[in-house]
Amino acid sequence: MPSITNLVWISVPLILAAIVYQLGFATIATALPEFLTLGILQGLIDETHCYASIKTLSSSQPQAECFTVSGGKFTKVYSDKTTAIDAVNGQTGHVIPGLWDGHGHLIQYGELLNSVNLFGAESMDEVQQRLVHYKNSRPELGTSQQWVRGVGWDQAKFDGRYPVASDLEIGDDFKDQYVMLDRVDIHCIWVSQKVLDLLPSPLPQVPGGEIPEKGVFCDNAMDIVMPYYPRPNKETKTKFIKDAMEELNKLGIVGMHDAGVLSADINLYEQLVNDEDWNVRVYAMLECGTRNTFCPDEARRFSTPNGKLHARSVKLFGDGALGSWGSAMIEPYRDKPESSGSLLVNASTLSDVTKDWATAGFQVNIHAIGDLANRNAIDAFLGTLNLLCPEISPRQCQKQNRFRIEHSQIIHPDDQIRMFEFGIIPSIQPTHATSDMPYAESRLGKKRTKEEAYLMRSLLKLNPVLGSDFPVEPANVFEGIYAAVTRRSPHTGLNSTGGTDGWYPAETLTLQQALIGFTANPAYASFLEGKAGVIQTGAYADWVVLDEPLDTTDVESLRKVTVKETWVAGKRVYKRPEAEDLPPHGSSESG
Repeated sequence: MPSITNLVWISVPLILAAIVYQLGFATIATALPEFLTLGILQGLIDETHCYASIKTLSSSQPQAECFTVSGGKFTKVYSDKTTAIDAVNGQTGHVIPGLWDGHGHLIQYGELLNSVNLFGAESMDEVQQRLVHYKNSRPELGTSQQWVRGVGWDQAKFDGRYPVASDLEIGDDFKDQYVMLDRVDIHCIWVSQKVLDLLPSPLPQVPGGEIPEKGVFCDNAMDIVMPYYPRPNKETKTKFIKDAMEELNKLGIVGMHDAGVLSADINLYEQLVNDEDWNVRVYAMLECGTRNTFCPDEARRFSTPNGKLHARSVKLFGDGALGSWGSAMIEPYRDKPESSGSLLVNASTLSDVTKDWATAGFQVNIHAIGDLANRNAIDAFLGTLNLLCPEISPRQCQKQNRFRIEHSQIIHPDDQIRMFEFGIIPSIQPTHATSDMPYAESRLGKKRTKEEAYLMRSLLKLNPVLGSDFPVEPANVFEGIYAAVTRRSPHTGLNSTGGTDGWYPAETLTLQQALIGFTANPAYASFLEGKAGVIQTGAYADWVVLDEPLDTTDVESLRKVTVKETWVAGKRVYKRPEAEDLPPHGSSESG
């Protein structure tokens, strides 16, 4: 015979369900505390939401006016309000599917939010002023256990010369500090003399690395410094993660591909993923403790039941970045003819490691910016596809494995043909083109820039994944859409010479193509098609509410769009403060 306690636990949910059925969810929601409303009632009944318009991105039902949510998923989508009953959320806003960033760095973004921001600094004086101001607000930093951290410097702003360690001796207010500052592309670090004093002497030579000046370490040479860096503890990383997610939700981002996550951090994600404030779905790419190696002991393939964490891919690194002359090129740089950049791993090792990971069942994603690095990545993928699927075509095999090239920034025409032949997925950041346009031609020359660099429309049939590479670029998806649609800077609205023509405008995308690049394409590239990036029955109930429909938004207003509400798994995770509701388009917050 069941105990009284057991009868109570069985009866209470049934009684609540009966009350909800009789009175309606909206009535109950106003009478109970929020945690009861969300924690109990949402699990018992459906909620129907209606808006002025709903852009579903579903091929079978492109537009809607209402949808029903249950258990964190869409259970029905209505084309007409008159067919939807008991709507609890009838609003005038305009809905699009929840946005995904196809290439970002979650912990690093949170660290940026808790560091000195050097993005946009136009001179060494401005960098030094920001450092002093930040240190005055955080006097506890600068010790051997808590270094001053920052991101965003660019030697192009320092009259073209790299900084040196002594530039960080800034008078009495900022002297003898432990400082490490990431370059704008996170492919170089600039450190203070106190950090240099920790390092071995003479400094070792590192293949695939460069030390262009005393205190600056690029690509693999950064490995000389990193063992001495006091890494953030679990509590600090947790703060970085939660701060980053809060900011991403403000931008309408409900999911992101985390491009390079150490196994310890994936384990931390798994511990946090059921928290109430874990409000961004994460598709994690494992990065081994030693880059470009096969580390099966550090790897697990899994997806959490709530769909908020997925781990089934790895990140490998082919080369460095264009801005620091680190991208590996087939021909030398036009403005540095003695250099063709740096491979971070040789071609044969890259192929071997790709085969090892793919054979173990992991999707392989290779960072490649220069045309030589892209060629090596395609070679590695083709050899692996032939090994994995000897009885079917490489293209059919690729549909099963979905190998990706992260950045796909400069691709030789011969290799573009091979990408199409095998269906290799490009992962592209539209704002990289508009950020790099002031110097890209000087690095590459006009012919190579036109034929190979920052392609978007030319790669459209490959369903490119679009992202930002935050914190390298602002995380604002609408700025990325603007850059893709106009090929102009989302910060100024201008091209590299201050004009209003797009930079190589033949590579622009339409608004619809750009939106798909930040929704449906990231879903496919992470094996989540039909679940993410779309509003349809069975998909995750993730959506964004805007003041106006994107289709009728003026192009110049795209870069200033702000999000009214963000919903993840049927729960509202962000609502714009009322003071910001007017005008409809305010200045964007991009972190």
